[in-house]
Amino acid sequence: MVRYQVILAYDGSGFSGSQRQAASRRTVQGELEKALYKVGWSGKSVLLAGRTDTGVHASGQVAAFDFDEWAHPAEKLLQALNAELPSDLAVKDLRLAPAEFHPRFDAVSRSYRYRLFCEPIRDPLREKFAWRVWSPVDGDALRRNAEIFLGTHDFAAFGSATSEKGTTVRMVTRSEWRKKPDGEWQFEVRADAFLYRMVRRLVFVQVSAAQGKVSVDEVRHALDGQGRLPAGLAPAHGLTLVDVDYGSFGKILKKRRDESATEDVLSESR
Repeated sequence: MVRYQVILAYDGSGFSGSQRQAASRRTVQGELEKALYKVGWSGKSVLLAGRTDTGVHASGQVAAFDFDEWAHPAEKLLQALNAELPSDLAVKDLRLAPAEFHPRFDAVSRSYRYRLFCEPIRDPLREKFAWRVWSPVDGDALRRNAEIFLGTHDFAAFGSATSEKGTTVRMVTRSEWRKKPDGEWQFEVRADAFLYRMVRRLVFVQVSAAQGKVSVDEVRHALDGQGRLPAGLAPAHGLTLVDVDYGSFGKILKKRRDESATEDVLSESR
């Protein structure tokens, strides 16, 4: 039995989230497991690093599964899976992992990116992956608000716990807005973990402040558990899961990947 770690990229537009649900719901996990069955996998469930909501995209989702019948190099398994997966889901990388590796519980941080642009008229070529807002946003206000969230805080005003008795305290290590040459704004945020719908809530509140609908002080007070903010979420289609970091465990995974690559070369030369 061998455990593999895979990096997934997907366009979330056609998925009812990443986690397997009822048979009628199309999910990332469900499609990956279908592809695995077609190449001889006999497992019951794929492990995911985290759940993304309906419409949310990913360029760095992490999954893991055990495979006891694959007798070919890892690169061949990657190719076989991509040949079976639908066009809106792909395996970007596949490597050997320690048997005890768990993509969710071993993660030390996750990174998301949210994209938006300001235009009064619809832009069909951009709006699939970015939120079009109007009126314009104040870039300085966006940047000031982003800094508020750095550090360890109780984010109860910005999301809900992911389990019934779960904490709403999170540590944010990156929170910043960048403006691209084409005028698009991108919010980059990294934390040890995220509450349910936390990033979309953070973006909505910051955009509201940058449009003059709420003050920076009101945002700060809400983070401190004082006062209330306007209800709302940024649309799911502007959000992408970019990266899952495993800290020192990542070094072990890299070592296993290098060993796998060496073994694949030796296998091909035999």
